[in-house]
Amino acid sequence: MKLLIINLADIGDLITITPALAALRETYPAAQIDVLTTPHAAPVLMHTGLADQVITFDKALFDQPKQLLKPPNARLALALLTRLWRGKYHATFVFRHLTTRLGALKHALLTLASRAPQRFGLENGRGWFLTDRAPDQGFGVKHEVRYWLDVAALFGATASDERLRIGIADADHAWAAEHFADLPAATRLIAIHPGSGGYSLARRWEVEKFAALADQLAARPNVQIVIVGGIHDRADELAALMQHTPINLAGHTTLNQLAAVLSRCEHYYGADSGVMQIAAASGTPITALFGPSNHGAWRPWSAAAQVVRMGAKCSPCSYVGNTMGLRDGCAARTCMKALTVEAVLNAADQDLRDLRTIAEKPTIEHYERWNTVTLLGVPTHAITFDGLLDQIAEWITGDQARQICTVNPEFLMAAQTDNHFYNILCRADLCIPDGVGLLWAARWLKHSLPQRVTGSDGVPLIAERAARMGWKLYFLGAAPGVAEAAAQQLQARHAGLQIVGVYAGSPDPSEEDVIVALINASSADILLVAYGAPNQDKWIARNLPRLRPRVAMGVGGSFDFIAGTTHRAPPWMRRRGLEWLHRLIRQPWRWRRMLRLPRFVIAVIRRGAHGPARFVTLPVRTSDTRQATHHQVR
Repeated sequence: MKLLIINLADIGDLITITPALAALRETYPAAQIDVLTTPHAAPVLMHTGLADQVITFDKALFDQPKQLLKPPNARLALALLTRLWRGKYHATFVFRHLTTRLGALKHALLTLASRAPQRFGLENGRGWFLTDRAPDQGFGVKHEVRYWLDVAALFGATASDERLRIGIADADHAWAAEHFADLPAATRLIAIHPGSGGYSLARRWEVEKFAALADQLAARPNVQIVIVGGIHDRADELAALMQHTPINLAGHTTLNQLAAVLSRCEHYYGADSGVMQIAAASGTPITALFGPSNHGAWRPWSAAAQVVRMGAKCSPCSYVGNTMGLRDGCAARTCMKALTVEAVLNAADQDLRDLRTIAEKPTIEHYERWNTVTLLGVPTHAITFDGLLDQIAEWITGDQARQICTVNPEFLMAAQTDNHFYNILCRADLCIPDGVGLLWAARWLKHSLPQRVTGSDGVPLIAERAARMGWKLYFLGAAPGVAEAAAQQLQARHAGLQIVGVYAGSPDPSEEDVIVALINASSADILLVAYGAPNQDKWIARNLPRLRPRVAMGVGGSFDFIAGTTHRAPPWMRRRGLEWLHRLIRQPWRWRRMLRLPRFVIAVIRRGAHGPARFVTLPVRTSDTRQATHHQVR
């Protein structure tokens, strides 16, 4: 029996399929297992016994369809397809998510070229060429290791040992021993990887912080810092910034020698990367730093590992649901920049947890107290103004900051093409229905939203309750002078109202550290942000974990209405849901934005509660998923 495994990916991705390979090898010891992977990842399988033959192919030559038009590339592709055609495989396994249509097409060509009667993989709506499918619930809902074990299980394969594997030969151990031979016997090696591989530099922590971390660790008794990684991983820069002298092996090891080095280390520190997965496979205790990338999917599959995250609402932003999302993160990268050396050290000094035992849960979460109506994939909470004020009162006495988004049809339509904004709305603690279109959409879907809860009406009500309860407010955003005028108006109406700070600023990432410091110094309980959507919501999402106010809410143009610089529609127009018409009459240049309203109606009629297919998993039909066993193989 011949089995073909397809995993044309990076080093870390190949390591995550090794438990599934072990399951296939354990269940079918007589089978020939061939693995198709990339040249730079292939050494992972050396000396593991998991593959009888490793076929390498540089997928980077074919990331764009036009690259096939080049004769040398076309010849390479044809040679590979011919080799697979002649392989006479009994079963093919695609250990990759079918994230894009082009990626699905490429895997279909490879899989069908193998002529295998059984073809296994994940189904997210693009697995038409597979005969046996396991549901793809999206990145991070399950760890990648678990997904590939599920695919192997379709073929009846199970593993008694689900550890990650990487091959380490005796020569690799000898190489590592030689490089540390001159160190005292009591030396404790600690590895630091300052890079993240070349795929996404957004995953990296600042090298200056790595240097400070390394020096604090090196000051401990008998500790020797070892810098590991590749030639482009800033190792020389890190070494130059350190006050202690490290051993710099970055760019000087093979993958297997690196694994041998890491197996000798007492601890490993680094961001999400293939090197981190090598450390996990080597059995090294790990402190892993995660920001833009999906910790639910790629956290270390290790019995001794700790993940350190800022916990921003917008993180993770790459590989969420069934889309790549922001592969390179956002421009601000606050989720990594806000991680401090102290936080990393404190996490590492805690008892390390076995992350494999943590219950799997969806990446996207939202506050569950209130009933929700899902519109175009976004949960909108069935709440009233009184409920909003009561909820704010509860959160102010809590121990964590909460985000409130005011959602209208324009928001929802913008989110249909902005995956980052879409995820923020899905993760917000509260999405209030600020738009008569949402009430109509809920009725269309046979649900109910009790009231339109607008930011423009909500801010004065929050101010009135704040004056009575002693809550402190901070106004951020709007044009210079507008927030000040709004504050004066509200304080004139409500005696004792404490507005402890007003600042225009901007959502530019270069300003956010200063702005966060100003807000935190004010001792505010509630932060109201008027940068307009989606900027205000993105700003709150990425800074929420380091804000001291317990509630942060985007309020759009509310300050302008309160200050009187912009006039709202008359009450009769608001009651009839015609506020959009009033804005269009007064601001005709908004006509392009108003086109989102008819598009919203059409989208609700067509898709109802469902988000964009490219963001979310498509349902898998039961009849399409078969549980296969080895008895089906001839």
